[in-house]
Amino acid sequence: MLLPVMTSTTNVRGRPAGRRIMDAVLYVDRTGIPWRYLPHDFAPWETVYGYFASWQRDGVFDQLNGVLRRLVREAEGRDAEPSACVLDAQSIKTSANVPAAGQGIDAGKKIAGRKRHIGVDTIGLLLAVLITAASVSDNAGGIQVLSRIAKTHPHVTKAWADTGYRTKAIDHGARLGIDVEVTRRDPAQKGFKVIPRRWVVERTFGWLMHHRRLARDYETHPHRSEAMIKLAMVDLISRRLTRESTPNWRDT
Repeated sequence: MLLPVMTSTTNVRGRPAGRRIMDAVLYVDRTGIPWRYLPHDFAPWETVYGYFASWQRDGVFDQLNGVLRRLVREAEGRDAEPSACVLDAQSIKTSANVPAAGQGIDAGKKIAGRKRHIGVDTIGLLLAVLITAASVSDNAGGIQVLSRIAKTHPHVTKAWADTGYRTKAIDHGARLGIDVEVTRRDPAQKGFKVIPRRWVVERTFGWLMHHRRLARDYETHPHRSEAMIKLAMVDLISRRLTRESTPNWRDT
């Protein structure tokens, strides 16, 4: 019932059913096809994209994420609102349509493109996302993500992060009432080893990459890129609640 109510707040004409439009938007996110290549079974691509843009502006994906996240947490016997989070960032290559002014180079990972800064709860569900040029440091992006989390999730008082988050992010978290703890890798450890707490957010990035639209950043505008990540999380949480398992592009 949530989506039809939200649909009435948009300004797109010729309103097809909200659920069918959402299916079309999810189809783009899941398969990675360009908007213009939407199958004719759906509404015209211009209409679908118009709804996607309107829902993004109206905060529909934020609201859906919030409702579904609370349902999952309550189903697992947790408080609806989280008290802790985990931070991380992912550098990703971009497509040719992304303006050069919005890109950068991650010198450490040798990737030219954008960077996804996210904060998740302790079971890996999205709390906040920020898209920047890849040249923006984890520390600078983390400061903004912490601010977003503090604003929308006031119960969060603890955060874990990797060594990319330094003094400024830690001090900023303290000002917000969030204790930021850096989880370090054992320098004597050889080979792969799961790092406590940090594996949760790394697993979330793995979940998101099941949506082919996120294998590269195809969105012209950063806020639309953020919307695609939130939409992917809506899809993931919905499947988790309904215990539905669907093959993804990596299975083909």
